[in-house]
Amino acid sequence: MDSTGLRELQAPLKQRYREEPETALVTLRAEGRLSEGISCSVQTGRALVEAGLHPATGGDGVLACSGDMLLEALVACAGVTMKSVATAIEVEIVSGTVSAEGRLDFRGTLAVDKQAPVGFVDIGLHFAIESPAPAEKLAKLVELTERFCVVYQTLKGGVSMNVSFDRLGPPASGEASAT
Repeated sequence: MDSTGLRELQAPLKQRYREEPETALVTLRAEGRLSEGISCSVQTGRALVEAGLHPATGGDGVLACSGDMLLEALVACAGVTMKSVATAIEVEIVSGTVSAEGRLDFRGTLAVDKQAPVGFVDIGLHFAIESPAPAEKLAKLVELTERFCVVYQTLKGGVSMNVSFDRLGPPASGEASAT
């Protein structure tokens, strides 16, 4: 696809979102099924991923780690965003890689140290790009990729979150049911 094709593809969407801003708000969903042992099966749309404990928390390394999956989502989003931006601003990419690396302090998630954070302490995103474009154009490409990458911006800025639950099945013995 070239920049003209991309513009033609996106033009009606952009026009609709200008005229009807509420149509631009789309809800994405993911769902997993609690599995045998300490694992959760997640249907990705392309394959079933079985996630489990990271070896640093007692896992054997056979199942996917959700932290790795988060970094993989970042890499995928940044890569697709970069290719889209490169197409739009007509920067040729001969080849390239996108990598993400994040550090975790597992003392937090294992409740070894209440002061230790639960989650990533930091995440780095790196692009290695083979391109005949001048350095200024590549710097602009990376700047725009960072600006428009949904996963990067979500992680960087944080997002409002909430948690809820529903009980499936009857109440536990001795527990009154809520009415």
